[in-house]
Amino acid sequence: MDYSSNSSSAVANSASEEDLQQTMDLRKRKRMISNRESARRSRLRKQKHMEELMAQVAELRRQNHQILTSLRATTQHHAAVQSENAILRAQEAELGHRLQSLVEIIEFTGGGAYSEIDVGGSWSQPIMMMAADAGPACVDLPRLLC
Repeated sequence: MDYSSNSSSAVANSASEEDLQQTMDLRKRKRMISNRESARRSRLRKQKHMEELMAQVAELRRQNHQILTSLRATTQHHAAVQSENAILRAQEAELGHRLQSLVEIIEFTGGGAYSEIDVGGSWSQPIMMMAADAGPACVDLPRLLC
């Protein structure tokens, strides 16, 4: 009886070990499947993130190009305005010298009304009005200004 009891116990243990092995194999397969699925999801997330980064790079490059184009245009406009400003300053200086010469001519011919005019400052009084106020001594003033 000892032998049959040991034998049935051994068979039961063997069946129990097989069940345990099958259960462990099933868990192992489930874990492998789960790990594979997790790795697949991770690769998909990584790929999506890379695509988003590439799109962001493209957008930033587009914006950078647009900013550089705008900067070039602004720089060119600034240079043009500086050039025009320099020309206008030179013209202002030339016209100031001409006006000073005309005032000296008027004073020399006897029209003392211009002795108080500040020709180096602002152009608050139009030249033509000054010529009209001066009388006969300034009849040729508008022609001399040209």
